[in-house]
Amino acid sequence: MFHHNEDLLRLHLVPGLGRNSLFKLRERFGSFAAALTATPAQLQQRGEIPPAVIAALGHLDEERFRQARRQMEQLEVRLISYWDDEYPAPLKQIHDPPALLYLRGRLPENDAFAIVGSRLATAGGLQLTREIASQIASRGITIVSGLARGIDTAAHLGALDEKGATIAVLGCGIDRVYPPENGRLFHRILEKNAIISEFPPGTPPLAGHFPGRNRIISGLSRGVLVVEAASGSGSLITSEFALEQGREVFAVPGSVKHRTSSGPNQLLKEGAVLVTDADDILHLLWPKLPAGKQQKSDTEFIKGLDIRQRSVYQLLDTDPQHIDEIGRKCNLTPMDVSAILLDLELQGGVQALPGRYYIRGQLP
Repeated sequence: MFHHNEDLLRLHLVPGLGRNSLFKLRERFGSFAAALTATPAQLQQRGEIPPAVIAALGHLDEERFRQARRQMEQLEVRLISYWDDEYPAPLKQIHDPPALLYLRGRLPENDAFAIVGSRLATAGGLQLTREIASQIASRGITIVSGLARGIDTAAHLGALDEKGATIAVLGCGIDRVYPPENGRLFHRILEKNAIISEFPPGTPPLAGHFPGRNRIISGLSRGVLVVEAASGSGSLITSEFALEQGREVFAVPGSVKHRTSSGPNQLLKEGAVLVTDADDILHLLWPKLPAGKQQKSDTEFIKGLDIRQRSVYQLLDTDPQHIDEIGRKCNLTPMDVSAILLDLELQGGVQALPGRYYIRGQLP
């Protein structure tokens, strides 16, 4: 499983030895095997490798290496280095590509598109994200995101809804399921898709790791969509990487009253492409793709409803409304409105939220 990347793994586990040093060692010695057998004097030449790293290379932690290797074999983790043929081509083009990726599952080879956003997204934002991801994935394009709560989760789920391809990029070791409540999603992605990390097994999800993770999300992708994000959030950092990497940035406009609208609205002021549906992305990045299958429209759905169901359904949108308010506006008894909402929910037309609030459509 590890073949020629064993030496690279040994080096990657050396504390303080980052991607820059790995690239320099490879350039200087021609192979990682040669770098491992180099003398301190050879390593000190030109002063490119920090003294602390040279000292650590003289005392390699073989026990940590064996433990990492055992764990990776149990989890079926593969190592893909920058110098391997299967390393993702778009990632090679960025100015600071990872030297080593830890991979679980199988990397899709299709074009990719990233969707990122707030962990504390609105119900409407989650719904729209899932729809857009689903429509893009249905056209054979891989959805890339970061497996975080909120928008990331909705993006991965949208791709899986269409049995499409998705890649989750972690800000921690490949052995960690983070956040813990995404355990089921983690394993669903693994069935046919990929989870990747730049960090060695055992690495905790520290805040400082996420900017590095975000450059990989954008680096893998042709473009990045930001759905909801507060100012200064990780999603905006991802969009900055995207611009540096020559990727297209897209944003969904939001109500100026919502905290999570400030990021996308700022991006739009700065020239991001405005998105209200998947076609805004597809027409720009993949104009030659044949037309996709049409989603079942509201008009078709409404045709199948009786008068009272129709009045309730048409009243609802992406802003949550309480069951009492719905009953009052539609002039229905509590028993009737409850029965109608349940029926609409079973048909996939409405979604129940905590506290007896309802919105239109399906949610993650």
